[in-house]
Amino acid sequence: STVSPPRFVSSLAKTMLQSRKLLQQVARRGHRMAAAALSSDAKAAASSAAAAPASDWPSEFHSVENSIRTHIPEPEQNSVKQILYGLNQGKVVEPIAVPAEAKKLADKGNFDIAIHKFGAADDVRKPRVVRFGVTQNKIYAPTDAPIEEQYQALEDRHEEFVEAAAAAGTNVLCFQEAWTMPFAFCTREKLPWTSFAECAETGRSTQFLSKLAAKHNMVIVSPILERDLAHGGTIWNTAVVIGNKGNVIGKHRKNHIPRVGDFNESTYYMEGDTGWPVFDTAFGKIAINICYGRHHPLNWMGFGLNGAEIVFNPSATVGALSEPMWSIEARCAAIANNYFVAGNNRVGTETFPHEFTSGNKQPAHKDFGHFYGSSYIAGPDSSRCEGLSRVRDGIVIAEADLNLCQQVKDTWVFQMTARYKDYAKLLTDYCKPDFKPQVVKDPTLQ
Repeated sequence: STVSPPRFVSSLAKTMLQSRKLLQQVARRGHRMAAAALSSDAKAAASSAAAAPASDWPSEFHSVENSIRTHIPEPEQNSVKQILYGLNQGKVVEPIAVPAEAKKLADKGNFDIAIHKFGAADDVRKPRVVRFGVTQNKIYAPTDAPIEEQYQALEDRHEEFVEAAAAAGTNVLCFQEAWTMPFAFCTREKLPWTSFAECAETGRSTQFLSKLAAKHNMVIVSPILERDLAHGGTIWNTAVVIGNKGNVIGKHRKNHIPRVGDFNESTYYMEGDTGWPVFDTAFGKIAINICYGRHHPLNWMGFGLNGAEIVFNPSATVGALSEPMWSIEARCAAIANNYFVAGNNRVGTETFPHEFTSGNKQPAHKDFGHFYGSSYIAGPDSSRCEGLSRVRDGIVIAEADLNLCQQVKDTWVFQMTARYKDYAKLLTDYCKPDFKPQVVKDPTLQ
């Protein structure tokens, strides 16, 4: 059953405290050695993240990571993280020091920034180390403010993100779903929200980000509300991929559209028509699985079959609906498809001028619920880094050797042991009107 955030806070804290004795037993043998093995950079980075800055939503639970730092004795934290987050090359994915200029820009902008290192084994191939990251943020103008004011406030915020990410050496950066606007699709009102739609290739946000991408030699993934001018002004939920020279490499339209709770998105746009494209950039092969597509395993597989090494999952999702799934789905996709997954989600509670309902027996209301952030990055080897908070803007960055993808493929041989022809036949048969499920019934049952 779904629990509200306040009850979730109490439940999590109680569970963690009750589990402390067990965790101490698990940790007793190894935590001293593990703590000693932490690099000085990792210790410095962990120390800088120890305090949880104030948020605009003090009643909301900050993060699992902050609870670990608060309630678990420091010598044991590494062992707890091994259980929760897995191992990369035999150790927990470590935070590394954020460059001073990047930290200065983040502090000035009042947002968090963290870098985590995913290593690979020694290989005859040359290391392919890249830094890629995702952002999360609240909106910065009231939803009844003029469209220009709402957009400009978000553009200003994302310029701060890009500058800080560049100072941190980021090669590829992905923003959250529909970053240029509030996530107003719950309202089912066409105006003013469709006014945020723009041409993917020549629109205002693309022109703005093209300049920043070229300035910083950075690939930027920009999820927007697209207006398809060549086809009657049709609207799509789209991610634009801008190359490090400022060029538009291409775009991907959201494959799966939710029809659950307040996610009334099919009022505005339908399922995308761009397939499962992988964009071969200067910093690796990337793909974008937009929001609700993360609930569909075959959607993840499509990007993997096309050779993705990093799949971004820009999202907008609320705690009462999907939070128990959040920490699992991206990680499972990374494991099953042998690529990195970087998932990001906006933060905050967005309130709209008019009440709305969604045919789900809930009383009329003006907000979607709390967008819980918690952006994180998962590796193909089942490891993941610590997430950002549930309540603050931030950037989480991975420094990763992409050779790890092939190394994991060689180890687990999922592609060799898969039965794609058989799966294809099953799906082909399933799509036929006369399909009959393969069910073997116990003959003793009446």
